[in-house]
Amino acid sequence: MSVVVAESCSKWYGNVLGLSDLTWTMRGGIVGLLGPNGAGKSTLIKLLAGLIRPSRGSLRVFGGTPFESTAVRARIGYAPEHEQTWDELTARELVAAMAELAGVPRRDAPAAADRALETMGMTEHAKRRVRGFSKGMRQRVKLATAIAHDPDLLLLDEPLTGVDPMARADIVERIRLLGEAGKAIVISSHVLYEIEALTREIVVVYRGQVLAEGNVYEIRGLIDKQPHRIRVNCDKPRELASTLASADHVVRLGFERDAVTIETRDPDRCYDLLATAVLDHHVVVRAMTSPDNNLGAVFDYLTGGRTDD
Repeated sequence: MSVVVAESCSKWYGNVLGLSDLTWTMRGGIVGLLGPNGAGKSTLIKLLAGLIRPSRGSLRVFGGTPFESTAVRARIGYAPEHEQTWDELTARELVAAMAELAGVPRRDAPAAADRALETMGMTEHAKRRVRGFSKGMRQRVKLATAIAHDPDLLLLDEPLTGVDPMARADIVERIRLLGEAGKAIVISSHVLYEIEALTREIVVVYRGQVLAEGNVYEIRGLIDKQPHRIRVNCDKPRELASTLASADHVVRLGFERDAVTIETRDPDRCYDLLATAVLDHHVVVRAMTSPDNNLGAVFDYLTGGRTDD
């Protein structure tokens, strides 16, 4: 049985459209739900969690409707993007209370909370009050509340927002292990590299519609059909560019005082050529970035550069 089946699903709030005729099937594993702010990611996750109903179309989770079936909702764990929690409680008290609300018997809730906090790396802070936690620690506790009742489907809405890089890497690894343990996971983000660390399967949402879905490399390949930009901050931008100018895959070169921007039709060959040029000319590279190597470039390509303005 598919985990999620959405057919021509739409949701609007008065005159504001949240989702528009969305059709999507999820069979399991970890799926990255990608899109800019306002794309419809949170609306879709709230529909999956049973918090709101579709205005039109159908949405089924584990064969049932989450907004009508308590049995279906019991199989779902939800971590919203924004939390309003009981800061006066300890982490253990908070997770235990949420486990009870999710159907865990009261006598079993403290043990369930301990297991969830351990999974998220919060055991040593279990007896501390939530009000004193950093953003990263609060995110871990929020994730612990989502998994405490051992759900089959996890809905994680921007779980890495505001988390420092080291904590982000650790949380990503813990989410990945939950997927390996058999959990179906939908995780939303507007940052592509966060999702790449977790899964290769993504769904790109824009203006409430699915623009593309499938393997992340296939979606990223859409970028490489267009000239791909690489910006190199260095001490010898013109010497570096001289090696690249005759390459058949280089479309354009642009200069700044301490940088060169290359547009290429073949990023892999260009990076190899750059490495050779840096060594041959003894170039000191301060930074190398790709303005096209991000989700924004995917959206620019898929939407033809349209904006919501």
